[in-house]
Amino acid sequence: MKKIERFDADPPLRAVRAFEAFARTGSVTVAAAELDVTPSAVSHQLQLLETFLQTRLMVRDGRTLALTAEGRDYYRSISTAFSVLRSATGFVRERSSRRQITISLIPLFGIGWFIPRLHDFLDANEDVDVTVLYANHRNYLSDASDLSIRFGTGDWQGYTSTRLVSGAVSAMCSPRFLRRYGPFRKPADLASVPLVHDEDRSTWANWLQSAGVKNVTRTVGPLFEDGQLALNAALADLGVALLRKPLVERELASGQLTKLFDHTLDDGRHYYLCMRKDSDPPDSVRRLADWLVGALKA
Repeated sequence: MKKIERFDADPPLRAVRAFEAFARTGSVTVAAAELDVTPSAVSHQLQLLETFLQTRLMVRDGRTLALTAEGRDYYRSISTAFSVLRSATGFVRERSSRRQITISLIPLFGIGWFIPRLHDFLDANEDVDVTVLYANHRNYLSDASDLSIRFGTGDWQGYTSTRLVSGAVSAMCSPRFLRRYGPFRKPADLASVPLVHDEDRSTWANWLQSAGVKNVTRTVGPLFEDGQLALNAALADLGVALLRKPLVERELASGQLTKLFDHTLDDGRHYYLCMRKDSDPPDSVRRLADWLVGALKA
């Protein structure tokens, strides 16, 4: 039975690689040194490729080999592919030489504290790449990050927790809101103005009661899902918000926010740095964790 030739068969890749090295360098000897094989091995691969292609790719010119017209065309066709391969390989090798860290955090902590200071860590750790994700604070068990910044009581099964920032809240508003509804001379004055609520409405009732305001039955104002939205609402003059001073230092310093009273409410929930107990974190993760703890203690 006559053998049917397949023109879609994969070429012998070692032979193609040898041809690319020879065509690019113009020398069997140089190509052999680059590929870490003998010149005779390169010559054998070149002959194998010609047999596969059934085309003369090289012609002897005195003591040297030169490309035929078909050889030049073939080299132009494959050189782009080799360029793409080298580029992709270099990219992956560069990434593998860098240490990757994934950290998940709550938006208010990320925007108010972490991101403005991250350059300090990166400048001192140029071998590290950091990926920042939102923390799914309603289901921390699904968090697969190397590190996570969480808000709560510090008790999450399977994690070690280090307290970073106090969760005590203070009453703050924008200067424009203060001019419109103020002055506020005592906490009781807030019971009748719009209040910005973060996640639930009970925190404001607890703050007012702990400040000595009696018979708080209802507080008005919009409810937002998280602290970052509540902060933006306060900046947009929608009401007085209960915010955590360490996370809004820029807004206080710039005059965008005004702290109304010294009274704070601490309900036992704080911001924690969490790491999984079931794995030994690499050095890069330890460095980021140590930097976080040290920067917040400074």
